Amino acid sequence: MAGGGHIIALMSWSDWYKVEQLPWPADWAALFGRAAPLVVEIGFGTGRFLIDLARRRPEVNVLGLEISIPAVRIAGRKVQRGGLPNVVLMQASAPAALQALCRPGSVAEVIINFPDPWPKKDQLGRRLIDDGFLCLLATRMAPDAPLDIATDVVSYAEQIAACLARSPHFASRLDAPYALDDPGRLPTKYELAGLREGRPPRYFQWRRNGTPATDPFPIPQEYAMPHVVLRLPADPAEIGRRFRPTVIEREAARIRFIDAYQSLRNGKLLIETYINEEPILQRLALEIRARPAGEIVIALAEVGFPRPTRGVHLAVGALVDWLREEFPSLVVVQSTLQEAHDDGAG
Repeated sequence: MAGGGHIIALMSWSDWYKVEQLPWPADWAALFGRAAPLVVEIGFGTGRFLIDLARRRPEVNVLGLEISIPAVRIAGRKVQRGGLPNVVLMQASAPAALQALCRPGSVAEVIINFPDPWPKKDQLGRRLIDDGFLCLLATRMAPDAPLDIATDVVSYAEQIAACLARSPHFASRLDAPYALDDPGRLPTKYELAGLREGRPPRYFQWRRNGTPATDPFPIPQEYAMPHVVLRLPADPAEIGRRFRPTVIEREAARIRFIDAYQSLRNGKLLIETYINEEPILQRLALEIRARPAGEIVIALAEVGFPRPTRGVHLAVGALVDWLREEFPSLVVVQSTLQEAHDDGAG
């Protein structure tokens, strides 16, 4: 990302990050302020285990990944109070962070403590650990890197054991798929509650073996900022009146146009847009504004940390196609989109 280093420079080590804020792949040495082995804890909750890990192992860089924003905030305060410069926290899904931010073979260790079991029958496909996720881990982990997983849900333990057994890229460090105790670890808050309620955990202690892994998980690419200039018989206000929420699927991207908002100051239109292009999910705004000469410009609004991915180009292209349906006389004057939208006028 252009300017990614500038973003890092503006943020202190105690802040937490999102995937879209960092360069793809991330420069971990710049972010941590040193080069050191990268240990990733997935699902750190309020940070009890992660804080202990960072204190016991000051020689490693600890990257914590967590979906829950309240949990990240709680853990972030603990990290700040503890003065732990070897910790970086991210509010991010594990697949997105690993694929977008981590180079192949760059992760020295992965710890997954009590991933969400999604217990309902129609939720099982949402579980983190499956064959595909282990394949992603295999591409990012270094040879012999430890993989530790803990769960107290029997059906999930059975699923994890079956997936690990099928994988050609991992081997158990034990004589069995898992152990029923792990005397050297600090229990998490969730783990202690489960033990009190009679839910004994299963502790998987595996490692990345030396079998090479094919990598169907490319680091996401960024393109030029999307920018389209149009001539059509409408202004942003008329476009906003005709807008209707819609969902479009193009290539591997699912695009949702949610709503349209018009500025009272300059009349420009912002289209609230969700773009899901696994593993990256962006919520951003596409801007429609009028030029003094009467032309209409569609571009990516500078709201949050939008990244000009292929999906963003497809979303802008979808807006152009919709406008062409609404206004058949539309002419594309100029376009930076990856697909052809230029009518050759100018």
